[in-house]
Amino acid sequence: MKNLILTAIIFYFAVFNIANSQEVKGVALGDTLLNNGDLIGAIAEYQKAYLENPANEEASYSLACAFSLNRQTDSAIKYLFVYISLDTTSYPLYNPDFLQARENKGWGDFEDKLIQGLMKKFNNPYKDIEYSKTLWKMRALDQAYYREMEITQRKIGMNSTVVMAIWDLKERINKQNVKDLEELIETKGWPKKSQVGESAAGTAFLVIQHSSYELQKKYLPVIKKLCEESEARWEDYALMYDRIQVNENKPQKYGSQIKYNNDTKSFELFPLEDESKVDEWRKEVGLGNLAGYVARWGITFKPKNK
Repeated sequence: MKNLILTAIIFYFAVFNIANSQEVKGVALGDTLLNNGDLIGAIAEYQKAYLENPANEEASYSLACAFSLNRQTDSAIKYLFVYISLDTTSYPLYNPDFLQARENKGWGDFEDKLIQGLMKKFNNPYKDIEYSKTLWKMRALDQAYYREMEITQRKIGMNSTVVMAIWDLKERINKQNVKDLEELIETKGWPKKSQVGESAAGTAFLVIQHSSYELQKKYLPVIKKLCEESEARWEDYALMYDRIQVNENKPQKYGSQIKYNNDTKSFELFPLEDESKVDEWRKEVGLGNLAGYVARWGITFKPKNK
């Protein structure tokens, strides 16, 4: 496998989404079908849930996602408008499920209407809207195909040629994202929360986290400085710090990095700097306890006494 650390991230992404499936009748079943690759079955369940309760925002949102994935982009846009009439969140702007819907001529109108609602609801959080829009799309690209990767890994194995092909696609996307981001940073600077909003600002971290060791080293001090100014998230700093430590064959501090062991067919933590202090350090940057985090991969962690 080309990058075992990123493999763990993919696995977490899928597990997190499955574990947080909505409890609305029909939506939960639709989520299960979608996360097993049955897109048509998922659409049918989401439609049932929507018809039972058109005022339920979860049903309309899930239906929009599924229609977009199925290239029925007119329908996707239709239900996105239904969704934002019920709830106003920025999620659709960076959800990878809507990459196909973004190609629809109606996306621009939808995006502008949602941003207007967000500006009103959250007291003008975006000072540079065009920068925000670019970063949201970049984030959607960064997060694309993780569900498909997890389904493939689970059904035909982590070392299958299909998984390798998806990795090749992801690497091409990541390289283009890095190129585009560095050009943006050169002209506009590293995106700040007060400038583009938290979700768009977080894109820069994701793109660099999924790039090269050299770029991670280059930008870690920038992220730290912005964290000190409350313009970036300490959680992101911790994840990048650990990634660099692992790439340098050093113990990680926050326990964020996990690898897959092909011999044991299980996930395991990279070595820790200090097991007795890891939860204390995680708490300082806003992360939950390590035992709960690694349990998602079937890892049991019992910290040593101080």
